[in-house]
Amino acid sequence: MRRPGSGTALATALVRATHPGPAVAVTAVATLLAVAAGVGGGRAVLVCLAVLAGQASIGWSNDWLDADRDRAVARPDKPVVQGAVAPSSLRAAALLSVGAAVVLSLALGVVAGVLLLVLVASGWAYNAGLKRTAASVLPYVLGFGALPAGVVAAAPGTPSAPWWLVAAGGALGAAAHLANVAPDLEDDLATGVRGLPHRLGAVGSAVTSAVLLLGAAALLVLAPEGPPTPTGWAGLVVAVPVAGIAALAGTPRGRRLAFPAVMVLTVLTVVLLLLGGAGLT
Repeated sequence: MRRPGSGTALATALVRATHPGPAVAVTAVATLLAVAAGVGGGRAVLVCLAVLAGQASIGWSNDWLDADRDRAVARPDKPVVQGAVAPSSLRAAALLSVGAAVVLSLALGVVAGVLLLVLVASGWAYNAGLKRTAASVLPYVLGFGALPAGVVAAAPGTPSAPWWLVAAGGALGAAAHLANVAPDLEDDLATGVRGLPHRLGAVGSAVTSAVLLLGAAALLVLAPEGPPTPTGWAGLVVAVPVAGIAALAGTPRGRRLAFPAVMVLTVLTVVLLLLGGAGLT
């Protein structure tokens, strides 16, 4: 094993340990929702920074807390396994980042801040042990349901998010959990992790994820007041093949395609909501 690097190499390892794909996707969704909800320019930037700090802390805490388990199965995608970063560095980064997330979130107001921090707390709770239980999906449902509620509450007047946006967020979070775990089912089982996806099995998790994706897309398109917009219908059309890709997570070849598909659909759906002028407040 290599000794932890320094300078650019260490910075690169730390970035990789944030789980940059999901972190950037969630931050992008939150920022786009802030724009759609009428959150002002400076406050929209604050939403972006608060969510990014929270997501980074979740990624770093995951790799810190799972360092021994990841080493046991020789995970090639983990910088800590490669010796590029020490668990102590990940711990320090996670604690600093979660502190920044608390400050940045509460700067948006108590209601918005607390709701945004529900996502952060949910991620940490998952990493700390809920991932090993049948309730492993709950942090995703709760956290990603609270995220749009927190973003909307950051708008002037602290408005409440529509029910369909919160419900769709929770459904997308559950779908993301089921798809995200798919590539690592065997490694997880080998190290004593038996969350809900492991209990459902690869096929059961994949099918459930696909159904949740379609349900979330239908809510976002059909539940808002008034007739669906053309962009909304376009999003629903795109959701069908994406759900099909998610269903492929039940096959060995398709496991690594499902989670990126969920992320792409989520970002695309929010973009279409923005273009279609859906009322979020």
